[in-house]
Amino acid sequence: MKVFIIAVIVMNLVGLLIMGEDKKRAKKHEYRISERTLWMVAIFGGAIGTTAGMQLYRHKTKHTSFKLGFPILAILEIIIFLKIII
Repeated sequence: MKVFIIAVIVMNLVGLLIMGEDKKRAKKHEYRISERTLWMVAIFGGAIGTTAGMQLYRHKTKHTSFKLGFPILAILEIIIFLKIII
């Protein structure tokens, strides 16, 4: 159980950080983090972090798939997380 909680925390931190890094690279017109990578992090437990990063950094907010997909996935992950720990 403890490992699961740590893994969720780590994935969400990774999600938050990669959204910030991708935004930074976008501003500098540098090589970007692929959308596939962003989605994979979100799907594997980092949706809360990617959603928070999207809002915090104002990144990918015009893309409907991200604007709707990340928050929906975050809600699902919260529900699953609560079902597992309770």
